[in-house]
Amino acid sequence: MSVRQKLFLAMTSLIVGMSLLTILVTVLIVNGALRSIHIADRSEHIQAIEERLITYYEANGGQWGDREELRNVILNKAEIGAEAADILLLSNSGERLLTIGNEEMGVIRGLGLKRALKHEGTTIGTLYYYDPEAANVRKIQLGISSSVTVLLIGFSLCLLVVSLIAAFLVAKRITSPLRILLPAIERLGEGGLGTQAPVLSRDEYGKVAESFNAMSLHLLRAEEARRSLVADVAHELRTPLSILQGQMELLQQAGEAIEPHKLLPLQDELIRLRKLVDDLQLLSLAEAKKLALHKRESSLPSLIRRILDRFAEEANDRSIRLTFTDKTAHAAVSFDEHRMAQVFFNLIGNAIRYTPAGGSVQVTAELEEDIRGKQLVVRIADTGEGIGAEHLPHIFDRFYRTDSARSRNSGGMGLGLAIAKELVLAHGGTIEAQSVLRQGTTVVVKLPASVS
Repeated sequence: MSVRQKLFLAMTSLIVGMSLLTILVTVLIVNGALRSIHIADRSEHIQAIEERLITYYEANGGQWGDREELRNVILNKAEIGAEAADILLLSNSGERLLTIGNEEMGVIRGLGLKRALKHEGTTIGTLYYYDPEAANVRKIQLGISSSVTVLLIGFSLCLLVVSLIAAFLVAKRITSPLRILLPAIERLGEGGLGTQAPVLSRDEYGKVAESFNAMSLHLLRAEEARRSLVADVAHELRTPLSILQGQMELLQQAGEAIEPHKLLPLQDELIRLRKLVDDLQLLSLAEAKKLALHKRESSLPSLIRRILDRFAEEANDRSIRLTFTDKTAHAAVSFDEHRMAQVFFNLIGNAIRYTPAGGSVQVTAELEEDIRGKQLVVRIADTGEGIGAEHLPHIFDRFYRTDSARSRNSGGMGLGLAIAKELVLAHGGTIEAQSVLRQGTTVVVKLPASVS
């Protein structure tokens, strides 16, 4: 059973139940009000007639006499005093014994007061006492009760029809967005990554459609990233493996003893392969939030100074001015020194590598405060060629290079910035890049800080 059918049946059941309950309660209230209308009390008259009839029945040997005798028994004005009353007497078998008055037998039986005549515990007949005043009140009661009942039933039927139509339309309206979304879900389940569902409203259904679309795009990007990663890894491995294979074949074809210096290129390629595997493992652990960090509170500026000292000779050889400005006072950061050294070694190394001779690389560290609290901010600014706007959002992606023609020996494998990003995120910080073509690039790293 579909959601639309379930919703329609639920609304139908509620409407029918409420209609029946309304009819029942209204009828009970109306009948109760009608019963409270005062009717003239004729119980003494009826009781007197009943006693005289039973006495006559006993005196007549347990039999009813002829109609004239019964009429005389009933019409004892001294005891009855009710000439206007119509009376009907029936035998135990339902045979009419006597009728007094002008009303029809059916009217007397329908509106008259009924009294069973009993002798020694056995019913010997039935007496109907029809009083016009009481009958008129009874007619009013029955008329109003039946009219109210008919009107209620008619109104309820009309309301039921209208409500069922409304329920059907509402159920259709509510479930229509789901029916539109289902084909998109089925296409996604069949492998159609990136499938988009139409967003027809801004309510909860619209939000569900938007969430589905975002999820579908995320799955598509994840699949594209997976395929790209496999292709990139295969591409990165192909070059050193091809070199190793070619060198090994040459050595085998030579058929001579291998001199140690001829093995050095092979060792270089093996080191490159090992580094690639280690970087991929580190990146995968960081992205899966499973990288073990050995944090301790220390001075980040001190770490940066040591890294800058290692690049000082290279910078001097290329006439690059390397400066560091520390504005952090006594701020301390809890970090894994080995992992954070990887981050800044990569960032500073990139800045120097892509800064032309005569340029400069400026590193600054200072404290800032934002909605997340106090942050230690490190900026690494170079005067290189900069990065194009189309490349800037992707420079922290795996295997991404802004210059596809750049050789791998000079440009690396495209994993350094991706690893730096994940290591910074693992420390609860952020990293971003700002760049202007032909003016330079600035990489900004923010880490949670405390002031001692």
